[in-house]
Amino acid sequence: MKTNILLSIVSLVSTVAAATYGPHGAPICKGCTITGTGGDRSLWGWENNVACEIDTSKCKASATSKKATKTKNGPHGSPLCTGCTVTGTGGDKSLWGWENNKACEIDTSKCTSKKTTKKTTKKTTTKKSTKKTTTKKSTKKTTTKKTTTKKTTTKKATTKKTTKKTTTRKPTTTKRTTKKTTTSKKVVNTKKTTTKKTTKKTTTTKKSTVSNNSSNSIKVLGQKKNGKTTRYWDCCKPSCSWSGKANVSHPVNTCKRNGSILTDYNARSGCDGGEAFACTDQSPWAINDNLSYGFAAASISGGSEATWCCACYRLTFTDTAIKGKQMIVQVTNTGGDLGANHFDLQIPGGGLGIFDGCSSQFNTNAASWGERYGGVRSVSGCSSLPKSLQAGCKWRFNWFKNADNPNMVFEEVQCPTALTNKTGCVRR
Repeated sequence: MKTNILLSIVSLVSTVAAATYGPHGAPICKGCTITGTGGDRSLWGWENNVACEIDTSKCKASATSKKATKTKNGPHGSPLCTGCTVTGTGGDKSLWGWENNKACEIDTSKCTSKKTTKKTTKKTTTKKSTKKTTTKKSTKKTTTKKTTTKKTTTKKATTKKTTKKTTTRKPTTTKRTTKKTTTSKKVVNTKKTTTKKTTKKTTTTKKSTVSNNSSNSIKVLGQKKNGKTTRYWDCCKPSCSWSGKANVSHPVNTCKRNGSILTDYNARSGCDGGEAFACTDQSPWAINDNLSYGFAAASISGGSEATWCCACYRLTFTDTAIKGKQMIVQVTNTGGDLGANHFDLQIPGGGLGIFDGCSSQFNTNAASWGERYGGVRSVSGCSSLPKSLQAGCKWRFNWFKNADNPNMVFEEVQCPTALTNKTGCVRR
């Protein structure tokens, strides 16, 4: 009798465990509220601050049928918008809106007279802006050189000041000590002590330079807001890499399959059969134990790509094992599947999500890079990624402590040059 009871318990636990995760590796939703649709038309929800898969067998009669009768789906599997207000653009130049607190695809057949005209205007503007941006790109380079020169000049100026002090003491002492030989020995000692003092001063200057890497020395440009994070890496051309998205020096850099930077800002995305992919150096890295730099796709309430493309934000994490740590990210992308004040951190091996450009970029089966939503489960899984992505993948398990979608408080800050040097994109 006891054996039968134990076997029943074991089979019940196995059944519950098997039903915990869906076919994409994400947890099954307890409810039937749909907040998004995958590229394969899978249904998704959001519970306990984590994405979950809709149990279509349980919700078929309610959620699926309601969706089928009330809304029509677009070519990407998301519902079509009832209106024509565009809030974002996909990597394949698809138009997206936001209605009823969720992403929807713009019905171009219905909105063609309004939206197509606007889109065409953007293209002609783009060609003009491309020429201008090329010129400004070269200006930027010379400016950088000037800045560097200023820094080196400052260091030289400091040295000169130090030299003046030692020189002043030297001749005065010599005049007094010429008459007495005993005193000249003391002068030698005076020289040595002066040199030691000078060395200490120089060391102090170097220490103050290192402290500038602190997040506190960054200029704050906006107010603090509460937000949430997720993670992804799909290798697609970022949305802010298209011309005309915002008033910037030039769009975010994209790369060819061989890793070289593309100069054609209108090159098709690798996720749409083109040759433009996300550059592998746009991965996160640690500055120290409490601060990291990186990149993200974002959707911020009260704004659009015109306000957040290439802007930088300081995230202060408020829960999980990284509570209190900070990360400064530059926004290079957006997404129709993002909610309000939502930052999708670009972490190699963090999960492909809706799109997969990695299989094409690296001529591999990127499905082997862990779960579609979530990515690899341990640091050993990073070895399945190309070498150029492994450091960013390992960062997640080291500095980030494998935190799963932590909440945070964010504020806009001035972009560190370490970030803009990688994207080439600076807001004006």
